[in-house]
Amino acid sequence: MRLLKIHNVNDVRLDAYQRPDAGPKDVVVKMKACGICGSDLSYIKHGGIPTPGTITALGHEGAGEIMQVGPEVEGISVGQRVIVNPMQTPSNIGSGGPEGAFTEELLVREARLGASILPIPADIPYDVAAMCEPLAVAMHGVNRAEVKAGDKAVVFGCGPIGLGMVLWLVDRGVDVVALDLAAERRERAMALGAQAALDPTQIDLRTELARLHGEVPSYGRVGVGTDAFIDAAGAPNILSEVVAMAKFHSRFVITAAHMKPIELPAGRMLTSEMTITTAMGYPTEMPDVIAAMPRLKDKIASMISHHLPLDQVLEGLKIAATPESCKVMVNINEE
Repeated sequence: MRLLKIHNVNDVRLDAYQRPDAGPKDVVVKMKACGICGSDLSYIKHGGIPTPGTITALGHEGAGEIMQVGPEVEGISVGQRVIVNPMQTPSNIGSGGPEGAFTEELLVREARLGASILPIPADIPYDVAAMCEPLAVAMHGVNRAEVKAGDKAVVFGCGPIGLGMVLWLVDRGVDVVALDLAAERRERAMALGAQAALDPTQIDLRTELARLHGEVPSYGRVGVGTDAFIDAAGAPNILSEVVAMAKFHSRFVITAAHMKPIELPAGRMLTSEMTITTAMGYPTEMPDVIAAMPRLKDKIASMISHHLPLDQVLEGLKIAATPESCKVMVNINEE
């Protein structure tokens, strides 16, 4: 077998691999699909987790078929089609532990049905099922924005997470404006139901939002009518730009990883009393994503821009780093 591993800064290899034996509380998943995440690219640039030079297994957006079940595992059976929740695994699969999902056979330690192992609904293909993890990240960001039907929202960045947010916002009846530099990603946002998809470098954002979402007086000044702003891009100017146009009690959610401190114009916030918060991971969202898959599977499938076999995963990493791509899906153990 093989396993994708980081060896050092920008040094990632598909290594020969011998899977450890499963213990009585473990299961083995015959992997079928695993998506490439922006986090994978960040880990590669960093050179490993937690420090450069640490050998790090990659892959945390995985789905497959149960091929082995330990005698102490309850409720899981051989042949079951499942999604792996890496945040519920003791080895934090694909994000610092010894196991990663870019492999033919994945050991899931201390497997628990409904926690680390989640059944795939009938008629959901493996590549759509493997979208559960990034869609759960996106849903958590939307949940943190506390939006409801009829609200107006802006999503900065239309990579896989940002597009997932567009999907969930539209599904909840929210009017969404999506922002991205890449035309192909803007087209995907529109296909998912965004009200508008704009290149922020080619417009005056405040003027456009005033046109699309209206304006609201607030303590002697006027804010745009946007209820929630979600940062899935990570540009350093986004926060100050939002604070300058925000209406009374609007909300700003940071989901992007800002590697450097950003300026907070707190004085301007006094008249809007806006809320700034963050979203990380998916504490409770995976089951909700899975429940929505049967009615949204076609839209979810449209977010996958590339399919590659495991032996081309290094090429897939290069594709995933380009703005023209969306979700790059690696197919494993399949023709």
